[in-house]
Amino acid sequence: MAEDHRRYGEGQPLKEVIERLIKAYGLESRMKEFDIVQAWPDLMGPAVAFRTKEITVKNNVLNLKIDSSVMREELFLGKQIIIDRINEFAGKKVIQDIWFS
Repeated sequence: MAEDHRRYGEGQPLKEVIERLIKAYGLESRMKEFDIVQAWPDLMGPAVAFRTKEITVKNNVLNLKIDSSVMREELFLGKQIIIDRINEFAGKKVIQDIWFS
């Protein structure tokens, strides 16, 4: 009986297997969104991270709940810079808009 080499062949690095699974299930964008949320303090600095009370990504829109109206206005004025910085970090266009509350 011939062995199925795709299944029992030489081992593959776990990283490659996980990447293939993520791609097969269409989770690449969701993983990038999760990476953005986790990297928010590094991307924006401690002052912005401290004032950010909630951060979510839905339908390529970054939703931020900022507890300072002054900081929210400052971030709104630099919205395109933030979008560019996030997409550069992600390596592809993940965020198209930012909504503040």
